[in-house]
Order: sequence, then structure tokens, then C-alpha cells
Amino acid sequence: MPHPSPATIAQEILARTAACGAGRSICPSEVARALAGGDDAPWQPLLGPVRDAALALQREGAIEILRKGKPVPAEAVRGVIRLRRSAESQA
Repeated sequence: MPHPSPATIAQEILARTAACGAGRSICPSEVARALAGGDDAPWQPLLGPVRDAALALQREGAIEILRKGKPVPAEAVRGVIRLRRSAESQA
């Protein structure tokens, strides 16, 4: 199964972070599952591309990547993370 394009992944991240509301966050696995086409489809291989797209969106200022509930810089992104819209992109 070919991976979705980085632009498609980024659109899904932005749509899901917008839908969850200001100040709320999503798990990257939600994006991977949606792009894979459901819970029965293999979504784990998409986690790397989702993380890469999230890092690109973070560099653009569109989202924040959270670790233990606090925004972290790109070089500190490891382990379990969550994604939320940045305050600037909600205005």
C-alpha cells in the first residue's frame, strides 16, 4: 500500500487539530488510522510519515507538538507526543 503524500498527511493533521477545538490535542495515531482507511487497516507504518509531517507543520508555526502536555522544540520530539493547533494559527 503506497503512503499518502506529505501534503495529504498535513491536511489530515490540520483538519483533525482544528476539529478538536482550541487548546485540545490529538494523538498522531488518530491521523494514521484515518489515512489507513479504518481500524482494521495497517496504520502503524504511517506513524513515521505522520510525525515527519507534524514536524514540518511545527516549523511553519501551524501546530505545536506536545510532550507531557508541554510544547517541545523539534530536537526534543521523541517518544509519545500529541499535536494541537498553535495559538497563532487559530487566530
